[in-house]
Amino acid sequence: MSFTRRDMLFIGLGGVVAATLPSLAAAATTEELVKAFTGGATPGTDGITLTAPEIAENGNTVPVSVDAPGAVSIMLLATGNPEPAVATFTFGPAAGNHMAATRIRLAKTQDVVALAKMADGSIKQAQATVKVTIGGCGG
Repeated sequence: MSFTRRDMLFIGLGGVVAATLPSLAAAATTEELVKAFTGGATPGTDGITLTAPEIAENGNTVPVSVDAPGAVSIMLLATGNPEPAVATFTFGPAAGNHMAATRIRLAKTQDVVALAKMADGSIKQAQATVKVTIGGCGG
C-alpha cells in the first residue's frame, strides 16, 4: 500500500486533532469544579481558614495554606488561571492535622478559593483575593 502526499497530510492533521481534543475537553470552569467537589451542596464559611498574601510580587510562587479541622479533603482553586484547579488534598483517618500548605502559580490578580469536605458531609469555603504584580502563568 502506498500513500500519497495528500493521504499523509490528512493522517497528520487527524493526529493533531486527536491529540488536542482531550486537552480541550479536560479544561473545566471554576463553577463545574465546585459543583463536582460539593455535589451541589451550598458551602458554609465557618470552620476553614485560608491564608494567602494580599499582594504577591511574583505570581510564580504564591504561598497558600488552608486549615480545616475535621476535613476529609481540601480543594484549592485559582479562579483566574487558565486551569483553575490547583490541588486537592485528601486526609485519611490517621491524619493528625487537617491542613495543607503549598506554593501556587497565579496568572494575574484573582481570587483563590479553598473548599473543604468535612467528615459529616458538609462543605466549607474560604476565599481570598491576591493581587499579583508579575504574572506567573505566561503573564
